Amino acid sequence: MPERRLRGEERDAQIRAELEPLAPGERPVAVTVAAIVAAALAVANVVLWAAGWKVNGETPPLIGSVAFLVVMLAAAIGMWLRLYWAVLGFQALLAISIVYTGLALLVATNVIGAVVCIAVLIPACALFWFLIRAMARLQLPERPRHEGGR
Repeated sequence: MPERRLRGEERDAQIRAELEPLAPGERPVAVTVAAIVAAALAVANVVLWAAGWKVNGETPPLIGSVAFLVVMLAAAIGMWLRLYWAVLGFQALLAISIVYTGLALLVATNVIGAVVCIAVLIPACALFWFLIRAMARLQLPERPRHEGGR
């Protein structure tokens, strides 16, 4: 008799049961990568602003650059500390970026614009996907400490 497919709550419970809780101090690779990406975006934004980079012919306002810096640094530090809210917030920003870039790809009028959109979409989608499982592991309680010296 073939094994029946699990659906809904049964499937979710089975997936949760298969997840390995994080060891004390362990940080999933996807969360580490996301923290590094957030920090790199914060630094790049400051460097570009300080270098006088123009957007649509104008220098971006300082308040916008500072706000972006604060958000990205908060996300980077929070993810480095394995805080669930930081990963969730960064995923929300990734989702917005994915939708915006996907729409920009649909209306791209030249090859360079399309290539740039694809160059942003592929890593953003991959990072979003890998952060899903990492977020589930962040919610699991830590492994119990064994009695006997460990």
